[in-house]
Amino acid sequence: MTEARIRTAVIVGSTREGRFGDTVAGWFVGRAALNSEIKIDLIDLAEVNLPAILEDTPPAEVQAMTSRFAEADAFVVITPEYNHGYPASLKFALDSAREEWMAKPVSFVSYGGISGGLRSVEQLRQVCAELHMVSLRDCVSLHMCHALFDETGALKEPSGPNAAAKMMLDQLVWWATALRNARAERPYGS
Repeated sequence: MTEARIRTAVIVGSTREGRFGDTVAGWFVGRAALNSEIKIDLIDLAEVNLPAILEDTPPAEVQAMTSRFAEADAFVVITPEYNHGYPASLKFALDSAREEWMAKPVSFVSYGGISGGLRSVEQLRQVCAELHMVSLRDCVSLHMCHALFDETGALKEPSGPNAAAKMMLDQLVWWATALRNARAERPYGS
């Protein structure tokens, strides 16, 4: 029997030492857990042990990661902005799979300084289109992110980000349901 809930892979894209992504992921996964239509699979790229080179036959850890991508109905990418772009670890993860991404929705939670990571999201939208993913318009962007959270990892003023996350997740569920039904009725081909 197929899982009724939307299997959502939440991908934490930064692998840098001292990164802020785990704080953002902790908040976001807590918000997503409030939606009973979603089943979260947190994929933290810092824990995957990505190799330096993308090989024809990837190591077992990368194969396990792409299997989790295949099982997902939808994706949420949590990304910082490094030098006006997204992290290399995230590019590696995206390039590690192909069919696993196709005809599935993706949305973004970005964080950073004044731009809130939005420049990395705009670049990711181009890559996701090439991978035949459906990029949702609405995302969550956390501007000046270090000042938004307290020392425990909780948002100081949660109403705006929480509302943005709820709206994005509601849209993600709609698209994931529609695309899952469409893939079941007519398998997607590239």
